[in-house]
Amino acid sequence: MVVSFNTQAGTPHMNTEKARFNMVEQQIRPWNVLDPNVLDLLFEVRREEFVPESYRSLAFADIEIPLTPHAVMMPPRMEARMLQELELSPDAQILEVGTGSGYMTALLASQGAHVTSLEIDPALMAQAQANLDEAGIENATLLLADGLKGHEAGEPYDAIVLTGSVPAVPDVLLHQLALGGRLMAVVGSGPVMEMVRVHCTGPGSYSRETLFETWLPPLENVPRSSHFEF
Repeated sequence: MVVSFNTQAGTPHMNTEKARFNMVEQQIRPWNVLDPNVLDLLFEVRREEFVPESYRSLAFADIEIPLTPHAVMMPPRMEARMLQELELSPDAQILEVGTGSGYMTALLASQGAHVTSLEIDPALMAQAQANLDEAGIENATLLLADGLKGHEAGEPYDAIVLTGSVPAVPDVLLHQLALGGRLMAVVGSGPVMEMVRVHCTGPGSYSRETLFETWLPPLENVPRSSHFEF
C-alpha cells in the first residue's frame, strides 16, 4: 500500500485506505458479512465522502453518526449486513425510506438497477443529492416525502429498506413489495429491537425472519399503529 507524506511536516497523511480495510476486517466480516460483492463495494463507495465534515474522522468507526436531531448514519456493519441480506439482483428496483446522507442509497444503487429514495427533511435530501452527484451515482432518484406512506408510482419493488426503526412495518410498504421481494427494517421499541427481513411469498402473503437484535433511532413520523399481522 502506498502512503503519501506531507513533506513539510514529515508525517504521513491519515491513511484512509488502512482505516477502511480495518473497518471491513474488524467490524464487518465478524458480523457474518462475507459476500465478496458487498465487501468489494465497501472499498469502491467512499463512505467518508458521505459523512458530515465535523464527523469525518469517525467515518469508519463502529458508531451511529448524527446527521440531524432525527437522523443518523447507521454503523458500517449494519449497512453492510442489510445490503447482504437483501440479495439484490442487477435488475432490482429498490425503495429506500430515509435517504440520510445518501451512503446507503449509493450502496443500493451500486447493486441494483434503480433506487427511489424518500426523505422527509429537505435540507438532508439536498445534501444527499450533492453527495451522490459527487460520487457519480446516476441511478437514484431522491424525493421529498414521508417514506412511511410508501411510493405507489414505482411499485412493485424488489427490495425495500428502512434506514430508521419502526414499531412495526407499515402495511403500505409490505403491499408495495414485488412477489419474491424483500424488506429490511429494524422493528420494535427500545432498548432492544430486531433486524427483520420480510419476504413476499405470494399476493398478500409474507414471511418474516429475525436476523439479530440491535437498536436504531426511529424514523421521523413513525406510525403508532397500522402494522401487518403475520
